[in-house]
Amino acid sequence: MYSIYEKIKEQIEDIIKTAISQAITDGQLPEIEVPQIMTEKPREEAFGDFSTNIAMQMAKQAKKAPKQIAQIIIDRINTDNTFVIRVEIAGPGFINFYLNNEWLYETLGLIDEKKEQYGEVNIGHGTKVMVEFVSANPTGPLHMGNARGGALGDCIASVLEKSGHSVTKEFYVNDAGNQMEKFGASLEARYLQQIYGEDEIPFPEEGYMGEDIIDHANEYISEYGKELAEKTTEERRKALVEYALPKNLKCIKDGLARYGIHYDVWFRESTLYSGEIEETMDILKERGYILEKDGAQWLNGEKAGLEKDEVLVRQNGHPTYMAADIAYHRNKFVKRGFDKVINLWGADHHGHVARMKAAMDAIGIDSSRLEIVIFQLVRLYKNGEIARMSKRTGRAISLEDLLDDVGVDAARFFFNLKTSGSHLDFDMDLAVEQSNNNPVFYVQYAHARICSIIRKLAEDNIMVPAAEDVDMMLLIQPEEIKLIKRLAEYPEEVTLAAQTLEPSRLTRYVMDVASDFHSFYNACRVKGEEDNLMYARLLLVNCTKIVIKNVLDLIGISAPEKM
Repeated sequence: MYSIYEKIKEQIEDIIKTAISQAITDGQLPEIEVPQIMTEKPREEAFGDFSTNIAMQMAKQAKKAPKQIAQIIIDRINTDNTFVIRVEIAGPGFINFYLNNEWLYETLGLIDEKKEQYGEVNIGHGTKVMVEFVSANPTGPLHMGNARGGALGDCIASVLEKSGHSVTKEFYVNDAGNQMEKFGASLEARYLQQIYGEDEIPFPEEGYMGEDIIDHANEYISEYGKELAEKTTEERRKALVEYALPKNLKCIKDGLARYGIHYDVWFRESTLYSGEIEETMDILKERGYILEKDGAQWLNGEKAGLEKDEVLVRQNGHPTYMAADIAYHRNKFVKRGFDKVINLWGADHHGHVARMKAAMDAIGIDSSRLEIVIFQLVRLYKNGEIARMSKRTGRAISLEDLLDDVGVDAARFFFNLKTSGSHLDFDMDLAVEQSNNNPVFYVQYAHARICSIIRKLAEDNIMVPAAEDVDMMLLIQPEEIKLIKRLAEYPEEVTLAAQTLEPSRLTRYVMDVASDFHSFYNACRVKGEEDNLMYARLLLVNCTKIVIKNVLDLIGISAPEKM
């Protein structure tokens, strides 16, 4: 998609290259290989609209001081037919560019034309990407870590799609291996305890302690009675898992759907046990990465560049979780052909990152194609105190509890307020507060206020005009210019969010848009001004509405028209 920022950057790059070429011809600069010209928005408005450090990049090759190089370039810059009106040197040799307002007016025209497509960019060029996130063990309800990972993963997937990638969202269902054995043993113990008493039946030391396990046991007895007590352990566990697992998966699916998360694929770990784990182990053996010791098979840590060997197949012949995980990632890259895979893991999985990347190289897959986003823990606060238990159920607060208390919009917005690597304190009282202190309320209220302005003007037959029918050059007030500049940043914010996998950029951005709109609203009337100015401002108001809604749609939050 077309981006004003890209057009400006291309103009700046072209005039700098032309100026450098002229300086070389004039003998003021030696023949050098010109580095890539990087432009960025200065942090302070006083330093212009865009800036580049090209003079500092060239200093070593040119054997001149950066300020001297910058002056040589500026003396030869021709700004004809560009948005640039002034060029200055700052600091140790930055070149700052000041633009006329034409690019801002062109931005409003672009927003008016593209509407819900405004903000789309194409840095992905159809790259096939899988985003795997949440992937909670189906042995209990979703918790706060799952809630944060869900919001982050879903937004990352949306941003990648908005930026031209072909995205698949996947949930990895851990329905095999050790966790299923523990699940079955836990269910069996609770089932037998309901029949014979807790004192009579010991609970497995590493069993799942959740109240939901007891609930499953009681519900099974209510539906089918106590006949499993007469069965073998293997039969009993199998029946209880077959009863409880679908219920847990349905709860997970329903909870995530309520949260606004819908997956393209639910991939079951159990499918890997029909040959894919063996195929993967054979590849590792062929490539010399398997060690046989103590009756087990190990990934050769020294050859893989790890600190120690990692067991892949136990003495009893059962594959470990890591063996299944390597096979699963081979399935993603080799069997299904994804160009890039992004996993979201909680901080407790940090140590697994190096192991999994080393395993990819070991099976012949470039590990740079696997990107892992580690997100930090969440602390919930209620009435100024850390909240760990639900007052409604007396159990650990689950995703369902959180959505009941604060709603989907607040949950998704708050979980994306900070970068994934930052610890997050979630204030449940603030999340439901209807005031400007609550960031999601603040942004949604800006959208609702705009809808109210447009609605009331329409009652007087004053409709939002098309951009070509408006004299946008009347928009010259500082609050107007600041707001338009902010709207112009949106495609660049999408680009940066996709490149960094940090959707928190977008929540901060839309808060800035709301803030700039409120400043504009307080300083500039729409109704009651001379017609040409009124229509120009009405166009600006509508463009702001489009951008706010586009951002909220992207991060999965509603944009109410009334509040």
